Amino acid sequence: MKKLLYILPLLILLGSCKKFLETDPQQQVDQAEAITNAGSAATAANGMFNVLASNDYYGSNFQSLAYLSAGDIQWTGSQAAPSEITKHLTSATNANVGAAWTAIYKTISSANYIIANVPGVNDPLFTTALRNQYVGEAYFVRALAYFDLARGWGGAQLVLSPTLTKADNKNIPRSSQADTYAQVLKDLNAAETLVPAAINRNRVSQKTVWALKARLYLYQQQWALAEQFATQVITSTDYTLLKPYSSFFANSAAATAESVFELAYTVSNTNNHSNWWLPPVLGGRREWAPSDVLVALLNNPLAGGGRNTLIAQTAAPGNLWYGKLYYRTPVGTDPAYIIRISELYFIRSEARARQGNINAALTDLNAVRDRAGVAATTAANLNDLLLALENERRLEFPFESDRWFNLVRTDRAQTVLSLPDKHLYLFPIPYSETVVDPNLAGGNANPGY
Repeated sequence: MKKLLYILPLLILLGSCKKFLETDPQQQVDQAEAITNAGSAATAANGMFNVLASNDYYGSNFQSLAYLSAGDIQWTGSQAAPSEITKHLTSATNANVGAAWTAIYKTISSANYIIANVPGVNDPLFTTALRNQYVGEAYFVRALAYFDLARGWGGAQLVLSPTLTKADNKNIPRSSQADTYAQVLKDLNAAETLVPAAINRNRVSQKTVWALKARLYLYQQQWALAEQFATQVITSTDYTLLKPYSSFFANSAAATAESVFELAYTVSNTNNHSNWWLPPVLGGRREWAPSDVLVALLNNPLAGGGRNTLIAQTAAPGNLWYGKLYYRTPVGTDPAYIIRISELYFIRSEARARQGNINAALTDLNAVRDRAGVAATTAANLNDLLLALENERRLEFPFESDRWFNLVRTDRAQTVLSLPDKHLYLFPIPYSETVVDPNLAGGNANPGY
């Protein structure tokens, strides 16, 4: 993958923007001339989001690593790679893992190119505000990409400048997970000063940055800061817990007040979620399906409440349960949900509980339960509350790749999922990477693979 990265920035930023912008791909672009004015800078920024939304990243594949690892989604197909993940037998040659890793680094490459080149563009039509927006968005996207690498694989190689030739960014050591998270925070701090305050649920505003900061601080167990930034988002008038639960996705709803950050798709820039979730009678393959346990929980009015709208069942004789969060016509135009406001309530609830403020923590948890149409929790102490939060996340985000990373973060995955060993908490470094890069091989690779 790294051998190819030096040719990717312009192919990604301009060539693959064909879907996003519906223009003809540019097969060859002079790197020095690629971002020269306001128009080409906009094309580069759109292209970066296009890569973030690609099918190997948030368009389906990266999220599927979490779906299939977390125990509530069963694989009904015949492909070996997803079957391995479901059974926690993932190998370093797993194609899904390799594709997700590569897509994340492609996204980083796109962001690096914008960070390095947009500030130097000389165009009287290129306003300072717009210039800052594109650079700030690039910092945010790079932060999200490194956050995903850190929680999925542990430490990452921190590539922070464009890869334009074979000689660029060679021999970069693998950083620790802590150092990778530190880079995420550094990028978020840079983004926060540059992106606009005005809300755009498909792009990046200051509140989008605050939301990812809250998530990052939760993962780092910095409870006071997690509470602070979650509160800054929750107390905004821009986001709300919609009632009923299905309001954020039913009837082709998109970019609702529920979403802090979601990726938009069009007929020319589709994602692959519905293909995997919907049954054949609805045009899909239904190779990801809710488990019997998840179906029972969602259909239990005391647990799932209104969240049973996330699933449906085909008619007899099949009677197949399927996920219906991704269903829209035209096919593939469903949003990819990255951060919803309910997550910020969970973050603040846990952060408050960890600091001993149980009553306030219960208020936040019960706000989400009330929106789902279920009664207030009976949890009365820290341990019960943390378990209640774990279970609530399970039902709030069953098809949004939350559960696996949450169980790993809280060191509950081995117990809940009966994992044989904690090395499974991290995905393997792709074998193709370890073969060509000694910084990822041997003792630098994730153990157990």
